[in-house]
Amino acid sequence: MLWIILAISLFALILGPQFWTQRILEKYSSERDDFPGTGGEFAQHLIKQQGLDVKLEITTAGDHYDPALKTVRLLEKNFNGKSLTAVATAAHEVGHAIQHQQGMWLLLMRSPLAKMAFYIEKVAQLALISTPLFLSFIPSMARLSLMVAIIGMLASTLVHLVTLPVEFNASFSKALPILKNGDYLSKKDYRAAKKILLACALTYVSAALASLLNVWRWLRFLKR
Repeated sequence: MLWIILAISLFALILGPQFWTQRILEKYSSERDDFPGTGGEFAQHLIKQQGLDVKLEITTAGDHYDPALKTVRLLEKNFNGKSLTAVATAAHEVGHAIQHQQGMWLLLMRSPLAKMAFYIEKVAQLALISTPLFLSFIPSMARLSLMVAIIGMLASTLVHLVTLPVEFNASFSKALPILKNGDYLSKKDYRAAKKILLACALTYVSAALASLLNVWRWLRFLKR
């Protein structure tokens, strides 16, 4: 019974932030006739206001800031939408551009780490697939193969862990002060925007938790 409770708790811990994030972003995605502009127009306004040398584009790959090309990218619904989610998301992504301008080392480190982790993860996947074969034909190599796979998973976890403080900083040290000091929103909308910015920051939490759980599971297997 205890193991069932622990399993359910872990499941809730991993999926809970993801479910809450999606719910919040959807809740405030309704079009607002009282907003003077779209998320894209607000992002462009902030880029000019902050004196940022960055571009603004529509994307299908999720809202993000590309430091390599110095480009803020928003999903079409946020770029052309007049919703609270669109406005807060635009502020969050411009927050990353501000981080870049200020030389935030974690942001600058995240991109090369992500590229390195991508290739390491490919090697890890190959090692994981090879492990059962080694167990059958070359048992002495199976342990080494599994260790390579775990190292690959740890690399992915490291990228997620580096990402978390970058996301929280973009939301609460950059975007939120801009929204508050610029008096862009009513008090009610400002409180809701806090939730949206938290949702933006929590995007990678579930991935980080799932990655850590996966590493722990394989480490237990390695100790057998």
